[in-house]
Amino acid sequence: MYLCRELWSYNNQTIPLYMGKRLRKLSKKIKLHREGTHTLVIGGVAVALLNMLLFEMSYHYQWTLIPFYIVLAITGTLYLVVLNFFRCPPRHFEEDTTGVVVAPADGKIVCIEEVEEKEFFHDRRIMVSIFMSVTNVHANWVPVDGTVKYTRHHDGNFHRAWLPKASEENERATTVITTPQGTDILVRQIAGAVARRIVTYTQVGDVCDIDDHLGFIKLGSRVDTYLPLGTKVLVKMDQRTTGNETILAKL
Repeated sequence: MYLCRELWSYNNQTIPLYMGKRLRKLSKKIKLHREGTHTLVIGGVAVALLNMLLFEMSYHYQWTLIPFYIVLAITGTLYLVVLNFFRCPPRHFEEDTTGVVVAPADGKIVCIEEVEEKEFFHDRRIMVSIFMSVTNVHANWVPVDGTVKYTRHHDGNFHRAWLPKASEENERATTVITTPQGTDILVRQIAGAVARRIVTYTQVGDVCDIDDHLGFIKLGSRVDTYLPLGTKVLVKMDQRTTGNETILAKL
């Protein structure tokens, strides 16, 4: 900002100051999830040491710097991909939350169908599935206001997350939230063929709100939301969703 103020006073223009405001707004949107802290620190140190070592060897043995630049480009790109994966933009749902079910994840709607839920309800429910690719934000949000009634983690297989059998056979974590109106909503985080770790923050008895974080899934994965029959679903197949912003349904 010091540089921007100096340019503004020197040229008597507001453009550099405007650029400074844009940078401040951008920095507020770029947040990293706490689940990535360890990975990013260790990865950053490893990338820095590798490139420093290669540069020193090139200088000492008077090698061409082309291999150094190639390795720097590759490792730098990989680190940026990992950095992008752990981003977690701050989001706040601005509308009335009464009877509203918001998307628990970023991604694409891959399934909307009536199914038999066999773990908790043991009856027919409407399942809305969101598939997250490696480019999506992988933080998960609580889809409704309420109280956590049930949580359970299941070990399992690692089928591709978009396959129907992934909901029952893959490693997964189930959370049931009872809304203030007494409606139970089930959210299931599902690991995919690459994802190997599901983190869930909720515990039985917790009072949670839309805007709260439900958890985090590393790499490509899927989140299913089970709704009562008769719920008005407001999304359609292949629609892109934004976690904690897109309204999935009205109860």
